[in-house]
Amino acid sequence: MTTSIHILIGDDHRIVREGVKQVLADATDMRVVAEAQSGPEVVATVAQRFEAGLPLDVVLLDIALPERDGLDVLQHLRKHWPALAVLMLSTYPEKQYAVRCLKLGAAGYLNKSADPDDMIAAVRKVAAGGRYVSAATAEALANAIGAASVKGHATPDALSHREHQVFRLLVCGHSVSEIGAQLGLAANTVSTYRARILEKTGARNDVALALYAERLANGGAPT
Repeated sequence: MTTSIHILIGDDHRIVREGVKQVLADATDMRVVAEAQSGPEVVATVAQRFEAGLPLDVVLLDIALPERDGLDVLQHLRKHWPALAVLMLSTYPEKQYAVRCLKLGAAGYLNKSADPDDMIAAVRKVAAGGRYVSAATAEALANAIGAASVKGHATPDALSHREHQVFRLLVCGHSVSEIGAQLGLAANTVSTYRARILEKTGARNDVALALYAERLANGGAPT
């Protein structure tokens, strides 16, 4: 009898969760046993399952979760349940987030547009204790080796975890007060992080920072 791989899907969009479940339903060795719509709900659900002695092998985790983002949740899961495999599932391209996620302990990084067969292969790989590295992720890792900066300015991988959180929200157009509310930080603390980000990236203001992020997303180098 084949042992099932027990999976939790953490994503705030129901249509995404339903799509992932449909993909995984084609694999007879996999069972989606839980779903969560926010960062705190992911953590609470994992804790409840382990406290109850219920099986859980893989968490498919989105980065852009409400209340507590996926990178924070990833760090929490790695600290409290290090044997639990966490496979990041995101709309962000590998060049932006894959390296950071792997550094924080993710077992792999998968884009939501990935082929269904690749998703199933990734889940099986990380459930078996391995790491799933797609061709795009491998390229991102190769580019990151020995490249902490480009043309004298830091790439996003050189930012601290908190700086990177603020960076991501700034380029999405959020104000300092909105970022503070989302991350639970005082506005002046967010402003300090913003100043560090501008200094490290060489961007003069938020508009330049957004253009910087767009160039990176399109495969270019910051200028």
